[in-house]
Amino acid sequence: MNRSIISKKALGFIAVVIAVAASASTALAQVEQPSQISIQGTALVTKSSTDQLPSNDVTKSGGFLVGYSYQFSKWLGAEGNYGYSRNTNNFTTFGGLSSLEADFHEVTGALVAHIPVKVRGVRPYVLGGGGALVFDPTDKFTVTGAERQTRGTFVYGGGANFDITSNFGLRAEYRGLVYKVPDFNVSALNLDKFTHLAQPSFGFYFRF
Repeated sequence: MNRSIISKKALGFIAVVIAVAASASTALAQVEQPSQISIQGTALVTKSSTDQLPSNDVTKSGGFLVGYSYQFSKWLGAEGNYGYSRNTNNFTTFGGLSSLEADFHEVTGALVAHIPVKVRGVRPYVLGGGGALVFDPTDKFTVTGAERQTRGTFVYGGGANFDITSNFGLRAEYRGLVYKVPDFNVSALNLDKFTHLAQPSFGFYFRF
């Protein structure tokens, strides 16, 4: 993996999640309304890989992210998410230019470290985990041999929940995903390189 892709901030998030998980695991306590469902609108901005041939540049896009989380204690929880978007991968190869529009499916799971603060109704958190990304070409552009492809991903991030009532509120979040650039099983499009996807989001949630 290209180490420059994983920033010091990402490593900091991982360290916080591990430290909090270790300390909280010995003192799990029942939490009132431990379950939460979230629905968020997202923006997706992928780091371009244009310093080599073949190269890859992905169009910016918007999508949605839905999730379910469970809080084991005031410190520790777990979360699963599904996200969807559609974007276009533009490749420059020795043979010329190729474009592939694809449906983008995101399935991830993460540990969530909740950070107690003294501000009423504000619940910040950080997260770290992994999952799978599915790139499914549409019929808009044709590249011979292109197929649906799944890539593993590491996910990190953080955000805050803002309680409006005891059961409902708003959520603002940033997620970063690190994964290998897809080639859709076409050897001419293989960069053999990792990239980074920035995914800010905003939405609402229900607690129960």
